[in-house]
Amino acid sequence: MDYQPVVVRKHPRPASTKHNGESRYWRQYRHPVFIKEYAPVTSVHFSPAKPHRYAVTAATRVQIYAPRTQKVTKTISRFKDVARSGCIRGDGKLVVAGDDSGLIQIFDINSRAILRTLDSHKQPVHVTKFSALNQTQVLSCSDDTTVKIWDVPSQTAVTTFFDHTDYVRSGQVSTSNPHLILTGSYDATVRLFDSRTGECEMVMGDPSGEAGVRNTVPVEQVLMFPSGTVALSSAGPILRVWDLVAGGRCTRAMSNHQKAITALAFNSDASRVLTGGLDQMVKVYDVSAYRVVHTMRYPAPILCMAISPDETHIAAGMSDGTLSVRRRQPKASEPAARDLFSIASLRTGAFESFLGGALPNIGQGHVKEKKKSKPIGDVDELKVESKRKKRLREYDRLLKNFKYSAALDSVLRKNVPPTTAFSLIQELIHRDGLRTALAGRDDVLLEPVIRLLLKHVTDPRFGEMVCDVANVVIEMYTPVLGQSPLIDTLFVRLRKKVAAELRFQKELVKAKGALDMLLASAALSVA
Repeated sequence: MDYQPVVVRKHPRPASTKHNGESRYWRQYRHPVFIKEYAPVTSVHFSPAKPHRYAVTAATRVQIYAPRTQKVTKTISRFKDVARSGCIRGDGKLVVAGDDSGLIQIFDINSRAILRTLDSHKQPVHVTKFSALNQTQVLSCSDDTTVKIWDVPSQTAVTTFFDHTDYVRSGQVSTSNPHLILTGSYDATVRLFDSRTGECEMVMGDPSGEAGVRNTVPVEQVLMFPSGTVALSSAGPILRVWDLVAGGRCTRAMSNHQKAITALAFNSDASRVLTGGLDQMVKVYDVSAYRVVHTMRYPAPILCMAISPDETHIAAGMSDGTLSVRRRQPKASEPAARDLFSIASLRTGAFESFLGGALPNIGQGHVKEKKKSKPIGDVDELKVESKRKKRLREYDRLLKNFKYSAALDSVLRKNVPPTTAFSLIQELIHRDGLRTALAGRDDVLLEPVIRLLLKHVTDPRFGEMVCDVANVVIEMYTPVLGQSPLIDTLFVRLRKKVAAELRFQKELVKAKGALDMLLASAALSVA
């Protein structure tokens, strides 16, 4: 009779949330590069156009970085005061930025020449952004409580909104409708403006509570979904979700940060929201359920954050003047799949190369290559079946030769999973060879055995077997206890761990009894 290999028993493993698929993806952003500025980094913005250079605003300058080398390619420093909100236009050719004097300037990104100057604001301008759908318009939000839409060619303000009563520190033009503007202010409100009517169409988070949610904390950031139907806002440590279709109703309020949330960003398809706060944490939310799926820790409070359109870089600016850039190496198949039907590819009009580069030829015949057919022989020919002999594992070879002690040693190594080790111990018990495998060991050979028992004594998959093996080990080696300090220490640790587990089980039984009583009384009251 042939030798039957050891069957490794499969145990159900509890679902682990620490290293699930989502967490593994965000952990790919590694090797952070830290760049030290001499003032707090107040704004980071990635260019929508390739190669996705990014503008970093700190002190009195805006610097343009290359994503591959993380080196400065352009420095724009023609500001009279502290620069704010450097933003690159969709085509990657222009940069707009405001400053604390109220001046807004538009620069050519290559020559760094000032192309337009907009000087209507009287106080610091903290938000300057190009409209995504109308690239000749710029949005500005200022501490003078006004929000303006500028026409770049004529250098004039097309529309001005005066509804806010305090500093306006965040704003965005809708990516689905160039006439809708979402803003957040230190008057604790989020407002939706329409440039066609010049009026505020919706107020969210009114301090009076008329809008259904009472908010008295300044609004730090706002963000609108690409669909234009849902908006996000952060006030203090609370992230709120607003349903714009339902008249600005707050559908969710989440408080996963310990301090104020200062940065909001979407990934490329807006399926995840990244939030950064003064608690030095970045949290990733799944927008389908608004639950936190991953958390990243940073060395200082976060003031701004952005993720590149191709999802290869996450840049965060901190209050101590540090710029952190985390990088991810995309898989070879990712860019082609993502960029195949992108808006930029469709707008270029290059449909022939667009289709030919990634899709097979459409409407063209396919000719099979000529190949030599393999000889199949006579139909009635009898072929003798040959089976390849399966190689045995090391512990199976040792068991086959009745070397029980060596077989046990072979599964006590660090790279052997515990399911294999305990399956072999179970086989030794069936063969009545466990005592033979454990006998005659000195402190060096006995140490890995006790460490295995110590590690898995509280594991419900192996706890019963650990107790049986521990009883045998204690019975066999009690006469020599006290001769090795290492073995004595391990036995003491094993005893303490078992005692702690017994206390824990008693507490669980008490909790179970209390729950049973509550459930029974609830059932009686319903009946």
